Amino acid sequence: MSPPTIMSESPVERSVDSIISAEAFDEKKGTTVFAVKPDSLEGTAPYDEGDENPGAIIVTGADAAIHLLPLRDDFENVLTFRSIVLASALACFQAVMNQIYQFKPTLITIQGTFIVLISYFLGKAWAKFLPRGDKFEARWRDKGGQGEPPLWIKVMKFFNNGPWNLKEHSICAITATSASNASGTATVFAAQELFYNMSLSAATVILSTISVGLFGYGLCGVMRPIAVWHTEAVYWSTLPTVKTLQGLHWQQVKNSKPLRYFWYAFTGMSIYEIIPAYIFPWLNSVSIPCLAAQKATGNTAAVLTNIFGGATNNEGLGLFTLSFDWQYLTSFQTSLPLALQVHQALGLGTCFIIMIGIYYGNGWHAKSLPFMSTRLLTANGTAYPLDSVFPGGVLDKDAMAEYGLPSVTGTFAFAMFMANAAIGALIVHCILFWGKDIWKTYKSAREGRFDDRHHVHMATHYKETPWWWFIVVLVGSFVIGIIVTTTQNITLPTWAYVVSLLIGTIIAPFSTILYSRYGNGIATNNLSKMIAGLLLPGRPVGNMYFAVWSHNVIQNAVNLSNDLKMGEYLKIPPRVMFLTQLYGTILGAFVNYAVMISIVSGNRDLLRDGNGNSSWSGATIQAYNTNAASWAMAPYIYKIGTPYGAVPIGIAVGAGAVLVHRIFYYFVPRIGKLDVAEVNIPQFIQYAGYIPYNQSQTCVLFTWILGGFYVQYYLRNYKPRIFKDYSYLIAGAFDGASLTVLFILSFAVFGAGGPAHPFPSWWGNNQKGNYDWCPVAE
Repeated sequence: MSPPTIMSESPVERSVDSIISAEAFDEKKGTTVFAVKPDSLEGTAPYDEGDENPGAIIVTGADAAIHLLPLRDDFENVLTFRSIVLASALACFQAVMNQIYQFKPTLITIQGTFIVLISYFLGKAWAKFLPRGDKFEARWRDKGGQGEPPLWIKVMKFFNNGPWNLKEHSICAITATSASNASGTATVFAAQELFYNMSLSAATVILSTISVGLFGYGLCGVMRPIAVWHTEAVYWSTLPTVKTLQGLHWQQVKNSKPLRYFWYAFTGMSIYEIIPAYIFPWLNSVSIPCLAAQKATGNTAAVLTNIFGGATNNEGLGLFTLSFDWQYLTSFQTSLPLALQVHQALGLGTCFIIMIGIYYGNGWHAKSLPFMSTRLLTANGTAYPLDSVFPGGVLDKDAMAEYGLPSVTGTFAFAMFMANAAIGALIVHCILFWGKDIWKTYKSAREGRFDDRHHVHMATHYKETPWWWFIVVLVGSFVIGIIVTTTQNITLPTWAYVVSLLIGTIIAPFSTILYSRYGNGIATNNLSKMIAGLLLPGRPVGNMYFAVWSHNVIQNAVNLSNDLKMGEYLKIPPRVMFLTQLYGTILGAFVNYAVMISIVSGNRDLLRDGNGNSSWSGATIQAYNTNAASWAMAPYIYKIGTPYGAVPIGIAVGAGAVLVHRIFYYFVPRIGKLDVAEVNIPQFIQYAGYIPYNQSQTCVLFTWILGGFYVQYYLRNYKPRIFKDYSYLIAGAFDGASLTVLFILSFAVFGAGGPAHPFPSWWGNNQKGNYDWCPVAE
């Protein structure tokens, strides 16, 4: 399909009428609404339409676009020397933070609010304490200066042009986010370094990361009509960042009650976070059953710990364990729409029950292996010798015969099955439930009609990024990948590299569409590894690189689409966004390499073999490697009757479940107040297999559910003014404060920059056992 014709036109040459969709039919509500008021686009002065219904309950993306996100645009300078320098520094900073948290007990998404606050203070300080060119020019003109100001004033304006504005500030946050996207890609390099005796060069890491990041960005550009310009493509998790940015620049503390509460929340959380994160880690995981039975032994102790334990240093479910460490109640969780919160709660509850059933029902002989382990194991439950069985990253059949076939826990096999089922459900759901809307959106974009009033504004006032710019990025990143596969020792043939990119290109639109509407996507790495295992048997390292150029390409496309949408909400010119994200992606490749090597070199034994401690954990890397290595041995171990046997058919099961759902919806469109189409099988399936594959520290899950339902159900429906004015700002304050403190603690006491300095052991810091006091079985 050829690109929409709007891309080839100049905004100056287009009339307003040619780009405005006069009416947009809201199929869900059966009403007709104006996408934007035509007279609001007249002139070039800053404006903000305001919200004519401030008490409206925000449910859909259209609701958010109209009632939550203002249309105001002050047309400020964006790319200045000040914004470029600070964006570069903060991009390095966030890339470091995101890479660090790949090796933490609980994987935390470093939200943009964290960087927003840091860049706010830095930008304000720069504007205040360095000579301001605009002020000197004003004085010069007051004294009779005419025409062009002298060179010394121009130099001052270059370095410090004026007040620290919203768009300069936004560029810092977006550049930093682009740089941090590489942290997920670095997982493959960490696994290669930890588990295989293969040399890992800087060229391999940096070039691979750039190739993956830029290819994802190229896909993001092609998907803009459905992934960015669509009114339902809200990317809910970005809203705290957007609202925080707008609040900091458009409101004054002395006149704005919401902004005052933002700083109250930020200050309070900054003080509090030190307690659970360092001094009193018992607050991380409050388990009443474990407290009541601390002296239990034997099988009773094991059962209690397995079911009710969820702290950082034991493997347990802990679904009903509370965490009072509010770093885990992030804006990402509380900003997710209610529909996702419901699917998440139901899915996690289902996962909890099934995992208990598998283990205590001894499914696939589960009791013979450690509960919830993410490692590849031998028959007696010890770690499988991967470096001996896969010398140089290639399977040695003689060594495999010596050590035997590997095993995984029944819970981990169940998680892999559900991961595949979620992917099958994702693809079929997008086609059967949203396919017609997606096709209509592409046609509207081609005709220059848009239902999102924010994109109407952008198309009217700014030149769009040409399509061919993104095509050049795609071609360039493809060539870089060819260079890596032909010159570096990664055991991935060039033909397999091409296949991996094709898979990523096919899946990326489905994943991005779901994420844009729900604020959370479906992990596709299991599918990538499964296909790689069939194409490249016996090559776990090649399997991981295959997944990098398929799954991680998809992940980057989603993340960069997310940032593009944030740029539209903040009215950043599209071509500036293009250059900013390109620069951040490349810069992040270098930074993530340096941090990853430093952490892996300093904590090798802990990350490779142990369950981790309160500071570092290799669970994510172990799970990643276990999946790749097991799929690399697919021809030998994926047989009916084993834990692996059902995994490959998961895709068909997930797809079939959605097909049944669609047929049911055809005959029964509503059940009471429930629109059956709102049921999202992919999200439910994902969370029904989420715990063993994604969450090593389960004590946070119940806190997630409670916090999410409080904000998205109670506040949104019964306190809509508070929800609109405070919820995203306060969530952003919690994010910024907790992550600022954690950053300081990581380097000061947790060992990110040197030796660790743990807090002295006491009852609330039980270093000799489990932090939640779950009994340790003898």
